[in-house]
Amino acid sequence: MVRSAFLYILLIATFGYGQSAVVEVGVITSLTGRFAEFGEQHLAGLSLAVEDVNRAGGVKGLPIKLIIEDDTSNQSAALAAADKLLRGDVPLILGAYSSSITNPLAQYLTRQAYPLLIFSSSADSITRPGSPWVFRLNQPSSSYAGVLFDVFDTIRAQGETLDTVALIHGNGAFETSVADAAKTLARERGYNLVATESYDRGVTDFRPVLNRFRRLAPNAVLMVSYAEDSVAIMRQAKEVGLNAKVFAGGAAGFVIPNFIEGAGDAAEFVVTATTWTKDVRYPGAADLYERLRECLGQEPSYHAAQAYAALISAADVLSRAEDFSPEAVRLSLEQTDLQDSAYGPIRFESENGYTNQNHIGMVAQQVLGGEFVTVYPPEAATTDLYYPVPAWDAR
Repeated sequence: MVRSAFLYILLIATFGYGQSAVVEVGVITSLTGRFAEFGEQHLAGLSLAVEDVNRAGGVKGLPIKLIIEDDTSNQSAALAAADKLLRGDVPLILGAYSSSITNPLAQYLTRQAYPLLIFSSSADSITRPGSPWVFRLNQPSSSYAGVLFDVFDTIRAQGETLDTVALIHGNGAFETSVADAAKTLARERGYNLVATESYDRGVTDFRPVLNRFRRLAPNAVLMVSYAEDSVAIMRQAKEVGLNAKVFAGGAAGFVIPNFIEGAGDAAEFVVTATTWTKDVRYPGAADLYERLRECLGQEPSYHAAQAYAALISAADVLSRAEDFSPEAVRLSLEQTDLQDSAYGPIRFESENGYTNQNHIGMVAQQVLGGEFVTVYPPEAATTDLYYPVPAWDAR
């Protein structure tokens, strides 16, 4: 189903409604390379947003048209894509997925004095301290660590001993940012971080690290990894018999359908941070979830909802802008105040060291019965958090 969504976008972008009768928006995402499955989620959200925006009258009475560029999961390709979009004179660029790509992209567009609306990259450094030209719709990575420690606190408040944590993470921008926040939170909330291990891209054998964790016997194992790594870590944790009361994933690879499919029964009971589920109490969230699932042919991750919200926001911004000059669009972004978005309230604020950062509450979900189920916060939860996790030989 996602192929039809992709085709729909390409038809709009390639043929549109006539070059002089559309409002173009640039998008940079990963259609190929190691982050392609996240780009696939983006395409689903974008396709639905194009449909909704144009059905509602478009921007200033004109249909919106996407100019989509593939960053091939690579920094250099993303910068080349941005340069191409600038030469195409689009009024606003949306992107990208990986923080390691978006960080240099944000710096480049700041130097060009051109507005960038980020909707998936989470490294704190992108908007802290940030730039007057860079706006982020999604939550910063410190929030991902925050909701997982909220879950730990909840478990501890129920009388369960949970005081030791082992942390493993990739060394990319996003994973490192979440890990740094986790280290700070562990110290502030009285958890003993018994081990911290980072790994380079391309590592496939995590058993030496996981065996070390097994000997340390932490109450919780916190993991921050992209797609294939999340699957390998959980399968190998089962293989070496690493037991803990809770396994927690810092979003990314732990929240996409392929994690459950790839890790199989090793994925069961894993708790993961996420920014959005069908159970959040935002207007239209449940309907958007069902539409995304139909479009993708599988369960959507929050990345699809972020892409949808980004284009809805872009249409609002451009509709309010005095003209399509970079400065006018930047000022309109600053004045954004969408309270009824299916992704949550959208308002870009500069406070607590962040610049132009949207702040939305986080959610935690757990794999139960081979499905993602919302377990935190209580107002969004559809079932209780399951803990302590049974030992591997008792499952």
